[in-house]
Amino acid sequence: MKKQSAGLLLFRNISGDTEYLLVHFGGPFWKNKDEGAWSIPKGENEPGEEMLATAIREFREETGFDPNSDFIALKPIRQKSGKMVHAWALEQDIDAEKVRSNEIVITTKRGTEIRVPEVDRAAWFNFAGAKKRMLKEQFAFIEELHSMGK
Repeated sequence: MKKQSAGLLLFRNISGDTEYLLVHFGGPFWKNKDEGAWSIPKGENEPGEEMLATAIREFREETGFDPNSDFIALKPIRQKSGKMVHAWALEQDIDAEKVRSNEIVITTKRGTEIRVPEVDRAAWFNFAGAKKRMLKEQFAFIEELHSMGK
């Protein structure tokens, strides 16, 4: 069975324009990349863990913030890798500058293990900005939310 992950897509309305919170992947591979290097805060579920519980846990780990509880279920998408991603949207404004991520251990090309933040920063983007930067398959979440008038 392919791996599954779950995440949260925060949105806010600023002066009549909707913005979406995305996180940038941490680590040396992503350091100088922008397009295609942003995602919703998400991660893989633990055995027996409900997908919404996974999304909330991963959001806390990757941002340091607690989400509110007005979740809007979005249609799952399948990424290029085959992984199924489940997502929920919620209207909540957080300070992207204050996002603090957990650390993960990765193995470099030389075989050395290093600790890096899972996400190294977060930012708010409008529809066009999000489309330019985030993983192509995940943009379907924003399109669905946008079609709801959000």
